Amino acid sequence: MEKANQTSPLVGFILLGLSAHPRLEETFFVLILLMYLVTLLGNEVLILVTILDSCLHKPMYFFLRNLSFLDICYTTSSVSLVLDGFLAPQETISFSTCAVQMFLSFAMAGTECVLLSMMAFDRYVAICNPLRYPGVMSKAAYVPMAASFWAIGGVASLVHTSSAIQLALCGDIINHFTCEILAVLKLACADISINVIGIGVTNVIFLGVPVLFISASYVFIIATILRIPSAEGRKKAFSTCSAHLTVVIIFYGTLFFMYGKPKSKDPLLGVDKEDLSDKLISLFYGVVTPMLNPIIYSLRNKDVKAAVRKLVSQKSFSQCCRRSLLWFSPPWKKGLQSLQLPF
Repeated sequence: MEKANQTSPLVGFILLGLSAHPRLEETFFVLILLMYLVTLLGNEVLILVTILDSCLHKPMYFFLRNLSFLDICYTTSSVSLVLDGFLAPQETISFSTCAVQMFLSFAMAGTECVLLSMMAFDRYVAICNPLRYPGVMSKAAYVPMAASFWAIGGVASLVHTSSAIQLALCGDIINHFTCEILAVLKLACADISINVIGIGVTNVIFLGVPVLFISASYVFIIATILRIPSAEGRKKAFSTCSAHLTVVIIFYGTLFFMYGKPKSKDPLLGVDKEDLSDKLISLFYGVVTPMLNPIIYSLRNKDVKAAVRKLVSQKSFSQCCRRSLLWFSPPWKKGLQSLQLPF
């Protein structure tokens, strides 16, 4: 009874991170920092070229711009805590900071799941019903789509985050790099079965349904491509969706491996090594995947590749990059208006 009556710690939480492996912290600090900088640069360049190049003013690249922005938000909300944890072992963060980070990470992950399914639908209509594509994927259609998947991810995250922070917690030590919602729930004194069931239902909606939708879309896409008589036509059609398919495989493959990986039954492995592997897999999902997305689209999409080359060849490229780093500040908008846009 005394344990159940405890209240949530309003002071803060301690993130263990890799404090049990101090020799790895310096190495991972450098690696994560470099990957984070590459993620920022790659996604900002991708956002920039999809805005400046008139050839990329299409629904697919509008969704791609949302994906890049989403990856920037997701990594920024989590990597700062990870890097601070490497510099200050057993880092303490405030309760409010933990709640905000938990909300952002859950919202961004859920939004990306829905976004990838919308991108698959875009490719399905473009390849399987090209004559209907201008009408189905008009601006009046894809802009509300984008608004809806941001809203769905935000609402789902708000529900789970608010229910988690209202629980009575019996500890303040989180065995993770960030305020991951399942790690926070493990600290609860009260029954968390409702929270776990709710997260399970949400996972089915944000993971299961999009996977089925994407799989069905690509079944029809592949069937349509195979019916194209010329090899050149099949190659051209497949090249328009190969980048998205690669991103989907990496994103969902990492997620399913992270949550579906069986626990080791080898007693020689130990709990510490098992926890370390889980943390590193989570780190790969949170940092490496957003870094790979712009690289994949730059290498496997000829339109994006051409736009990037065009941007790099311009004398004002360095000036554009500096302005893109000020994306969220008002001076950026003023600077963008002074650029000579190609459209």
